[in-house]
Amino acid sequence: MRVHHLNCGTMHPRFVPDGLVCHVLLVETPGGLVLVDSGLGLRDAESPASRFGPARFYVRPVFDPNEAAINQIRRHGFDPTDVRHIVLTHFDADHIGGLADFPWAQVHLTDAEAFAALHPKTLVEKQRYLPAGHAHGPLLVEHAPADAESWRGFPGAKELTEVADGIVLINLPGHTRGHAAVAVDAGDRWVLHVGDSFYHRGQLDGSGTAPRALRLMERSVAFDWKRVQANHQRLSELWAAGEPDLLLVNAHDPQIFRQAAGG
Repeated sequence: MRVHHLNCGTMHPRFVPDGLVCHVLLVETPGGLVLVDSGLGLRDAESPASRFGPARFYVRPVFDPNEAAINQIRRHGFDPTDVRHIVLTHFDADHIGGLADFPWAQVHLTDAEAFAALHPKTLVEKQRYLPAGHAHGPLLVEHAPADAESWRGFPGAKELTEVADGIVLINLPGHTRGHAAVAVDAGDRWVLHVGDSFYHRGQLDGSGTAPRALRLMERSVAFDWKRVQANHQRLSELWAAGEPDLLLVNAHDPQIFRQAAGG
């Protein structure tokens, strides 16, 4: 399957010199187009307060309609109605903003994340899962990868054959209650999108260059900090291994995005 790398939401948090992106995968499958995450959408630019909440004052999204997935899909020469499925790493506003632009698409996520988003319990969950993000009634399809097989050492992975062979939802909680990674078979290699399991390459490569502001933000919004740290360790090992048949990407690091998009 061919994978396109899209930045669907530039953000400029204070004290983060390089800024952030919203790294979305557009996958060409035999049955149509699939998105991994959706970034920021057209409605976010129209109603930032209700759809993004107070977090917009810290992460400072640009809300550029040209970056919306639906417009980038058109510029790639595709018909947006061919987007049949959207697979989410999690339900944060900067990952689900584009869902409303594809109301016909099935939205796949872990059952734990769906429950947290629709029935938030903690203060952080109530702040991150805003009702406006799902007010359009997305067609949610819940999966339980925690009860499935393992994938490259990650326990709990389910191939989403109803979406396409070679798309795998991997249980990776920590950042949120039901956070996941998504692996896509791109033919010559796998693309592993780990969402917000880490924010900056400096958290994995041993350089220690991740801006302090990002590290503080990551900890402040984490559902389970110990699991976040464990995920960092496992992903650091994967990063260091440098396996040629695996491309590791995340949601927000602009350098990782540029390298993936250019490769």
